[in-house]
Amino acid sequence: MQNIPNADMAAAWNGVSGQAWVDEQQLLDRTYESIEGILADAAAAKGARAVLDIGCGSGATTLAVARRLGAGTRATGVDISEPLIAVARARAQREAATAQFIRADAQTHAFEPASFDLMISRFGVMFFDDPVAAFANLRRAALPQAELRLVVFRSVAENPFMTTAERAAAPLLGNLPARKPNAPGQFGFADPDRVRGILEGGGWSRVELAPLDVPCSFPAADLQRFFTRLGPLGQALRETDEATRQRVIREVRTAFEAYVRDGEVRFVSACWMISARAG
Repeated sequence: MQNIPNADMAAAWNGVSGQAWVDEQQLLDRTYESIEGILADAAAAKGARAVLDIGCGSGATTLAVARRLGAGTRATGVDISEPLIAVARARAQREAATAQFIRADAQTHAFEPASFDLMISRFGVMFFDDPVAAFANLRRAALPQAELRLVVFRSVAENPFMTTAERAAAPLLGNLPARKPNAPGQFGFADPDRVRGILEGGGWSRVELAPLDVPCSFPAADLQRFFTRLGPLGQALRETDEATRQRVIREVRTAFEAYVRDGEVRFVSACWMISARAG
């Protein structure tokens, strides 16, 4: 049987995971809005004319870049998820934005060669099953002096908020998947040496990683939706009985108390800002 690249991710992001992100689009966009601004600033500082947003999701960052760069420029988002791309296209239509969106796997899609002078991503590049092949494919779509600007999570240990739900729920559930170091997923680009090897193996040069600590917040009223809909716990709760679900929710809600202040959930996302050049 022929192996299909990123088949598991395609199934997830075109299924329940993708729909969860569609449903929680406004919550996620509010939480990570400042990163949109960081990447839009990077595009403006470079004077970019053609930007590719890798793993664009529902399009918030792509649209922010399109607004910032203005007429005569091109912002394109690519994502493997049809539901998320449908949302992105609808948002662009409502805004009468020039941004365009492609439903495709960035690891294998036949982009027009040498067509982008900047490639960006907000948490969208950690999921490839063959990341070297993915960045080699993206390199072919890059102009000779193109640049990368990628925001990814640092380690699990530096992002305790992100694993609070699963740590609190683990004693009550037996179906939570273990985090595997360097596996495709949220923390897949945490190791700087691994990231350098991936990008250099894909044909990129002058790879640099700079720590980026991003204060994030969302309304405390949305906390239960956050941990019951998203991430490993969200998936596990779909497979539990109602009594267990309610016990888990109580335990997890208590575990998040340290992050709740004045009606908001506040935490810091420990990230890398990765930069590299095609030439």
